[in-house]
Amino acid sequence: MLTTSLQSVDKSNQHLNREGEDVIQGLTNEFKYLPPKYFYDDHGSNLFEQICELPEYYPTRTEAWILSQYADEIAQITGACELVELGSGSSTKTLFLLDAYQKNAPDSKYIPIDVSGGILKSTVVKLQQKYPTFSIQGLIGTYEQALVKLESTPASSRMIFFLGSSMGNFNPLESNTFLSQISKTLQPGDYFLLGIDLQKPKEILEPAYNDSQGVTAAFNLNMLSHLNWRFQGNFDLNLFSHQAIYNQADTQIEMYLHCQKSHWVSLDILDLKVFFTQGESILTEISRKFDLANLQKQLQSKHLKTVKIWTDPQEWFGLILCQV
Repeated sequence: MLTTSLQSVDKSNQHLNREGEDVIQGLTNEFKYLPPKYFYDDHGSNLFEQICELPEYYPTRTEAWILSQYADEIAQITGACELVELGSGSSTKTLFLLDAYQKNAPDSKYIPIDVSGGILKSTVVKLQQKYPTFSIQGLIGTYEQALVKLESTPASSRMIFFLGSSMGNFNPLESNTFLSQISKTLQPGDYFLLGIDLQKPKEILEPAYNDSQGVTAAFNLNMLSHLNWRFQGNFDLNLFSHQAIYNQADTQIEMYLHCQKSHWVSLDILDLKVFFTQGESILTEISRKFDLANLQKQLQSKHLKTVKIWTDPQEWFGLILCQV
Protein backbone atom coordinates (compact mmCIF):
# COMPACT_ATOMS: atom_id res chain seq x y z
CA MET A 1 0.00 0.00 0.00
CA LEU A 2 1.46 3.33 -1.09
CA THR A 3 1.55 6.19 1.38
CA THR A 4 2.81 9.62 0.36
CA SER A 5 2.73 13.06 1.91
CA LEU A 6 4.47 16.40 1.78
CA GLN A 7 4.71 18.79 4.69
CA SER A 8 6.67 21.75 5.95
CA VAL A 9 8.74 21.34 9.08
CA ASP A 10 6.95 23.21 11.87
CA LYS A 11 8.62 26.51 12.65
CA SER A 12 8.37 28.09 16.06
CA ASN A 13 7.97 31.83 16.48
CA GLN A 14 11.64 31.87 17.38
CA HIS A 15 12.49 30.48 13.94
CA LEU A 16 10.26 33.04 12.26
CA ASN A 17 11.89 35.89 14.18
CA ARG A 18 15.32 34.74 13.06
CA GLU A 19 14.37 34.72 9.36
CA GLY A 20 17.01 36.65 7.45
CA GLU A 21 19.28 37.32 10.40
CA ASP A 22 21.97 35.21 8.74
CA VAL A 23 21.77 37.52 5.70
CA ILE A 24 22.16 40.61 7.91
CA GLN A 25 25.10 39.04 9.72
CA GLY A 26 26.80 38.01 6.48
CA LEU A 27 26.38 41.26 4.58
CA THR A 28 27.44 43.46 7.48
CA ASN A 29 30.55 41.40 8.19
CA GLU A 30 33.96 42.91 7.35
CA PHE A 31 34.37 40.18 4.73
CA LYS A 32 30.89 39.73 3.27
CA TYR A 33 29.38 36.25 2.93
CA LEU A 34 25.99 34.59 2.38
CA PRO A 35 24.79 31.15 3.53
CA PRO A 36 24.62 28.56 0.71
CA LYS A 37 21.01 27.71 1.61
CA TYR A 38 19.96 30.82 -0.34
CA PHE A 39 21.05 29.15 -3.58
CA TYR A 40 18.01 26.93 -3.39
CA ASP A 41 14.82 28.59 -4.41
CA ASP A 42 13.02 26.56 -7.10
CA HIS A 43 15.01 28.16 -9.94
CA GLY A 44 18.28 27.66 -8.10
CA SER A 45 17.45 23.99 -7.50
CA ASN A 46 16.76 23.53 -11.21
CA LEU A 47 20.03 25.23 -12.11
CA PHE A 48 21.89 22.89 -9.76
CA GLU A 49 20.31 19.91 -11.54
CA GLN A 50 21.78 21.33 -14.77
CA ILE A 51 25.19 21.72 -13.12
CA CYS A 52 25.14 18.04 -12.26
CA GLU A 53 24.94 17.22 -15.98
CA LEU A 54 27.90 19.39 -17.02
CA PRO A 55 30.99 17.63 -18.42
CA GLU A 56 33.31 19.55 -16.05
CA TYR A 57 31.30 18.71 -12.94
CA TYR A 58 32.65 15.28 -11.99
CA PRO A 59 31.18 14.85 -8.44
CA THR A 60 27.63 13.85 -9.43
CA ARG A 61 28.51 11.29 -12.07
CA THR A 62 31.35 9.86 -9.95
CA GLU A 63 29.14 9.44 -6.90
CA ALA A 64 26.38 8.02 -9.13
CA TRP A 65 28.82 5.41 -10.45
CA ILE A 66 29.75 4.36 -6.90
CA LEU A 67 26.06 4.06 -5.98
CA SER A 68 25.31 2.06 -9.13
CA GLN A 69 28.00 -0.43 -8.15
CA TYR A 70 27.39 -0.73 -4.41
CA ALA A 71 23.78 0.23 -3.57
CA ASP A 72 22.77 -3.42 -3.25
CA GLU A 73 25.58 -4.01 -0.77
CA ILE A 74 24.50 -0.99 1.28
CA ALA A 75 20.90 -2.23 1.42
CA GLN A 76 22.02 -5.73 2.39
CA ILE A 77 24.15 -4.35 5.25
CA THR A 78 21.42 -2.15 6.75
CA GLY A 79 18.31 -4.19 5.96
CA ALA A 80 14.87 -2.55 5.91
CA CYS A 81 14.88 0.89 7.50
CA GLU A 82 13.62 4.44 7.38
CA LEU A 83 15.71 6.16 4.69
CA VAL A 84 16.12 9.87 5.42
CA GLU A 85 17.81 11.97 2.73
CA LEU A 86 19.09 15.45 3.55
CA GLY A 87 18.98 17.85 0.59
CA SER A 88 17.26 15.38 -1.71
CA GLY A 89 16.65 17.71 -4.68
CA SER A 90 15.28 15.61 -7.54
CA SER A 91 16.54 12.39 -5.87
CA THR A 92 18.21 11.36 -9.15
CA LYS A 93 21.20 9.56 -7.62
CA THR A 94 18.97 8.26 -4.85
CA LEU A 95 17.20 6.03 -7.38
CA PHE A 96 20.14 3.63 -7.16
CA LEU A 97 19.54 3.28 -3.43
CA LEU A 98 15.75 3.10 -3.72
CA ASP A 99 16.01 0.40 -6.39
CA ALA A 100 18.33 -1.57 -4.13
CA TYR A 101 16.04 -1.25 -1.10
CA GLN A 102 12.97 -2.14 -3.13
CA LYS A 103 14.73 -5.34 -4.15
CA ASN A 104 16.47 -6.19 -0.86
CA ALA A 105 14.35 -4.48 1.83
CA PRO A 106 10.94 -3.54 0.36
CA ASP A 107 9.42 -2.56 3.71
CA SER A 108 11.65 0.52 3.88
CA LYS A 109 10.31 4.07 4.15
CA TYR A 110 11.73 7.11 2.33
CA ILE A 111 11.79 10.65 3.74
CA PRO A 112 13.30 13.20 1.31
CA ILE A 113 14.10 16.58 2.88
CA ASP A 114 14.73 19.78 0.95
CA VAL A 115 14.32 23.55 1.38
CA SER A 116 12.80 23.84 -2.12
CA GLY A 117 9.12 22.92 -1.88
CA GLY A 118 8.56 23.00 -5.63
CA ILE A 119 11.20 20.48 -6.59
CA LEU A 120 10.39 18.30 -3.57
CA LYS A 121 6.72 18.11 -4.51
CA SER A 122 7.47 17.06 -8.09
CA THR A 123 9.97 14.47 -6.82
CA VAL A 124 7.47 12.88 -4.41
CA VAL A 125 4.81 12.68 -7.14
CA LYS A 126 7.22 10.83 -9.47
CA LEU A 127 8.52 8.49 -6.79
CA GLN A 128 5.08 7.48 -5.56
CA GLN A 129 4.50 5.78 -8.90
CA LYS A 130 7.93 4.16 -9.19
CA TYR A 131 8.10 2.65 -5.68
CA PRO A 132 4.66 1.29 -4.76
CA THR A 133 5.86 -0.61 -1.68
CA PHE A 134 7.39 2.47 -0.03
CA SER A 135 5.84 4.96 2.33
CA ILE A 136 7.13 8.34 1.10
CA GLN A 137 6.92 11.49 3.21
CA GLY A 138 8.59 14.68 1.96
CA LEU A 139 9.69 17.30 4.48
CA ILE A 140 10.25 20.93 3.44
CA GLY A 141 12.84 22.62 5.63
CA THR A 142 16.49 23.08 6.51
CA TYR A 143 18.65 20.23 7.77
CA GLU A 144 18.53 21.67 11.28
CA GLN A 145 14.73 21.92 11.35
CA ALA A 146 14.24 18.48 9.85
CA LEU A 147 16.67 16.71 12.18
CA VAL A 148 14.92 18.24 15.21
CA LYS A 149 11.60 16.91 13.94
CA LEU A 150 13.07 13.47 13.26
CA GLU A 151 14.29 13.21 16.86
CA SER A 152 10.67 13.09 18.03
CA THR A 153 9.65 10.34 15.61
CA PRO A 154 12.12 7.49 16.04
CA ALA A 155 11.77 4.46 13.78
CA SER A 156 12.79 0.89 14.57
CA SER A 157 15.78 1.36 12.27
CA ARG A 158 16.96 4.42 10.38
CA MET A 159 19.63 5.46 7.88
CA ILE A 160 20.24 9.17 7.32
CA PHE A 161 22.14 9.87 4.13
CA PHE A 162 23.81 13.03 2.91
CA LEU A 163 25.06 12.77 -0.66
CA GLY A 164 26.86 15.08 -3.08
CA SER A 165 29.58 16.09 -0.61
CA SER A 166 27.17 18.69 0.74
CA MET A 167 28.94 18.52 4.09
CA GLY A 168 31.83 20.20 2.30
CA ASN A 169 29.75 23.40 2.36
CA PHE A 170 30.16 23.54 6.15
CA ASN A 171 33.23 25.06 7.76
CA PRO A 172 34.98 22.85 10.35
CA LEU A 173 32.90 24.20 13.26
CA GLU A 174 29.62 23.83 11.37
CA SER A 175 30.63 20.34 10.26
CA ASN A 176 31.32 19.35 13.86
CA THR A 177 27.92 20.70 14.99
CA PHE A 178 26.17 18.93 12.11
CA LEU A 179 27.72 15.54 12.90
CA SER A 180 26.79 15.97 16.56
CA GLN A 181 23.17 16.51 15.54
CA ILE A 182 23.26 13.49 13.24
CA SER A 183 24.57 11.35 16.09
CA LYS A 184 21.87 12.72 18.43
CA THR A 185 19.11 11.94 15.91
CA LEU A 186 20.18 8.33 15.42
CA GLN A 187 19.74 5.46 17.86
CA PRO A 188 22.35 2.75 18.59
CA GLY A 189 22.49 0.46 15.57
CA ASP A 190 21.26 3.13 13.12
CA TYR A 191 23.30 4.16 10.08
CA PHE A 192 24.68 7.30 8.46
CA LEU A 193 25.76 7.29 4.78
CA LEU A 194 27.95 10.23 3.78
CA GLY A 195 29.16 11.20 0.30
CA ILE A 196 32.41 13.20 0.25
CA ASP A 197 34.57 14.80 -2.42
CA LEU A 198 38.20 13.80 -1.94
CA GLN A 199 41.30 15.95 -2.30
CA LYS A 200 42.66 16.23 -5.84
CA PRO A 201 44.63 18.65 -8.10
CA LYS A 202 43.51 22.25 -8.64
CA GLU A 203 43.44 21.59 -12.42
CA ILE A 204 40.51 19.21 -11.90
CA LEU A 205 38.71 21.17 -9.20
CA GLU A 206 38.54 24.72 -10.54
CA PRO A 207 36.95 23.90 -13.94
CA ALA A 208 34.21 21.98 -12.13
CA TYR A 209 33.06 25.25 -10.54
CA ASN A 210 33.78 27.58 -13.48
CA ASP A 211 32.04 25.70 -16.29
CA SER A 212 32.33 26.86 -19.90
CA GLN A 213 28.54 27.14 -20.34
CA GLY A 214 28.14 29.58 -17.45
CA VAL A 215 25.56 27.50 -15.58
CA THR A 216 27.45 27.72 -12.29
CA ALA A 217 27.73 31.48 -12.74
CA ALA A 218 23.95 31.70 -13.23
CA PHE A 219 23.45 29.50 -10.16
CA ASN A 220 25.69 31.74 -8.06
CA LEU A 221 24.05 34.97 -9.26
CA ASN A 222 20.58 33.50 -8.71
CA MET A 223 21.24 33.74 -4.98
CA LEU A 224 20.86 37.51 -5.34
CA SER A 225 17.56 37.06 -7.20
CA HIS A 226 16.38 34.81 -4.39
CA LEU A 227 17.24 37.49 -1.82
CA ASN A 228 15.44 40.10 -3.94
CA TRP A 229 12.08 38.32 -3.91
CA ARG A 230 12.42 36.89 -0.43
CA PHE A 231 13.41 40.13 1.30
CA GLN A 232 12.23 42.79 -1.19
CA GLY A 233 15.75 43.59 -2.32
CA ASN A 234 17.16 45.50 -5.26
CA PHE A 235 20.35 43.59 -6.11
CA ASP A 236 21.35 44.30 -9.73
CA LEU A 237 22.81 41.04 -11.01
CA ASN A 238 24.62 42.89 -13.80
CA LEU A 239 26.83 44.54 -11.17
CA PHE A 240 28.27 41.21 -9.94
CA SER A 241 30.38 38.48 -11.54
CA HIS A 242 31.08 34.87 -10.58
CA GLN A 243 34.42 33.27 -9.75
CA ALA A 244 35.45 30.05 -8.02
CA ILE A 245 39.02 29.43 -6.80
CA TYR A 246 40.74 26.54 -5.03
CA ASN A 247 42.27 27.45 -1.67
CA GLN A 248 45.10 24.92 -1.43
CA ALA A 249 45.94 25.73 2.20
CA ASP A 250 42.42 24.97 3.41
CA THR A 251 41.75 22.35 0.70
CA GLN A 252 38.49 23.99 -0.33
CA ILE A 253 36.82 25.57 -3.32
CA GLU A 254 35.67 29.12 -2.56
CA MET A 255 32.90 30.64 -4.68
CA TYR A 256 32.56 34.41 -4.88
CA LEU A 257 30.42 37.16 -6.35
CA HIS A 258 32.64 40.15 -7.22
CA CYS A 259 31.19 43.66 -7.22
CA GLN A 260 31.89 45.46 -10.52
CA LYS A 261 30.79 48.98 -9.48
CA SER A 262 30.38 50.74 -6.12
CA HIS A 263 26.70 51.01 -5.16
CA TRP A 264 24.09 50.63 -2.40
CA VAL A 265 21.75 47.64 -2.00
CA SER A 266 18.55 47.59 0.08
CA LEU A 267 16.67 44.61 1.53
CA ASP A 268 13.48 46.25 2.75
CA ILE A 269 11.98 43.37 4.76
CA LEU A 270 15.23 43.16 6.74
CA ASP A 271 15.45 46.95 7.06
CA LEU A 272 18.98 46.63 5.69
CA LYS A 273 21.05 48.90 3.45
CA VAL A 274 24.53 47.74 2.43
CA PHE A 275 27.25 49.57 0.51
CA PHE A 276 29.35 47.56 -1.93
CA THR A 277 32.72 48.87 -3.06
CA GLN A 278 33.99 48.10 -6.55
CA GLY A 279 36.18 44.99 -6.33
CA GLU A 280 34.60 43.83 -3.08
CA SER A 281 33.48 40.19 -2.90
CA ILE A 282 30.75 38.11 -1.31
CA LEU A 283 31.75 34.57 -0.35
CA THR A 284 28.72 32.44 -1.27
CA GLU A 285 30.04 28.92 -0.80
CA ILE A 286 32.95 26.82 0.30
CA SER A 287 33.32 23.23 -0.83
CA ARG A 288 35.84 21.41 1.32
CA LYS A 289 37.73 18.43 -0.07
CA PHE A 290 38.33 15.66 2.43
CA ASP A 291 41.00 13.25 3.55
CA LEU A 292 39.42 9.89 4.37
CA ALA A 293 41.59 9.06 7.39
CA ASN A 294 40.97 12.42 9.08
CA LEU A 295 37.24 12.31 8.41
CA GLN A 296 36.94 8.82 9.88
CA LYS A 297 38.52 10.10 13.11
CA GLN A 298 36.01 12.96 13.25
CA LEU A 299 33.10 10.58 12.67
CA GLN A 300 34.40 8.21 15.34
CA SER A 301 34.51 11.10 17.83
CA LYS A 302 30.74 11.46 17.27
CA HIS A 303 30.12 7.75 17.91
CA LEU A 304 29.76 7.12 14.17
CA LYS A 305 31.92 4.07 13.49
CA THR A 306 32.93 3.37 9.90
CA VAL A 307 31.39 0.16 8.58
CA LYS A 308 32.67 0.36 5.01
CA ILE A 309 34.07 2.83 2.46
CA TRP A 310 33.50 2.75 -1.29
CA THR A 311 35.36 4.87 -3.87
CA ASP A 312 35.71 5.14 -7.65
CA PRO A 313 38.82 3.78 -9.43
CA GLN A 314 40.44 7.25 -9.49
CA GLU A 315 39.59 7.82 -5.81
CA TRP A 316 38.01 11.18 -6.59
CA PHE A 317 34.95 10.61 -4.45
CA GLY A 318 33.98 8.46 -1.47
CA LEU A 319 30.95 6.99 0.24
CA ILE A 320 31.29 6.22 3.95
CA LEU A 321 28.73 4.05 5.73
CA CYS A 322 28.80 4.57 9.51
CA GLN A 323 26.86 3.01 12.36
CA VAL A 324 26.11 4.38 15.80
